[in-house]
Amino acid sequence: MDWQEISGSWVLMPPRPTALVHFLGGAFIAAAPQLTYRWLLEQLGRQGYAIIATPFVNTLDHVAIAREVLNRFETTLDRLKATRVLSQRYLPVYGIGHSLGCKIHLLIGSLFSVERAGNILISFNNYPAKRAIPFLDQFNVTLAVDVEFTPSPQQTSEIIEKHYDVRRNLLIKFTNDEIDQTVSLMPVLQERFPNLVAVQTLPGNHLTPLGQDINWKTGDVFTPLDAISQWMQQEVYRDLNRLKREIIRWLNPLSGT
Repeated sequence: MDWQEISGSWVLMPPRPTALVHFLGGAFIAAAPQLTYRWLLEQLGRQGYAIIATPFVNTLDHVAIAREVLNRFETTLDRLKATRVLSQRYLPVYGIGHSLGCKIHLLIGSLFSVERAGNILISFNNYPAKRAIPFLDQFNVTLAVDVEFTPSPQQTSEIIEKHYDVRRNLLIKFTNDEIDQTVSLMPVLQERFPNLVAVQTLPGNHLTPLGQDINWKTGDVFTPLDAISQWMQQEVYRDLNRLKREIIRWLNPLSGT
């Protein structure tokens, strides 16, 4: 399987896909998801999930981002079907988002008419602009105007509470993630869809989904640096593999992972 750029999204297509994943990454790393999330997405591809990863650049207008990534996703999907890369038979569509990508999926599921079999929301983040954008408080523009995302964090919560329409959801948070806000999202979704919202707390941190396959080659002599590198790699992959297993188990409870 190789990544292809099609109509503004990056596509990974297994031979006979069983479902389709629309992936959205986090702020500042969402512009190249086929690179920044490569290991995780390719692992899902090997399990038979077609991946459409839509890049985006973070701006203050998150509704505009949601509309744009949804349009590009649907255009890519139409192109795949028109060129017979993807068969015309029905495939369930799942959204997977990380950090800001969660908020964008939540806005898509609240403001637009979409058919989703479910969403996986990893490390949900809904902070105001002054906390979410590094060094924003050092720019003079903030002294004259109140810079904030559209919708604001409070408005986002109200939109989700009233309009979010994707019934089945998996929320994933990590034990060492200090900027995760899954705890605030969980009761909102559980109130809206009782018994259809699962929550998993896994070892790791906010950057765990970004782990990559680094081939560390030792020299002729095994040094303490080699030992430290191998230990770090084992820790990263232990957390990454657990994340992968939980995602696949939720997508397909009969997978046996």
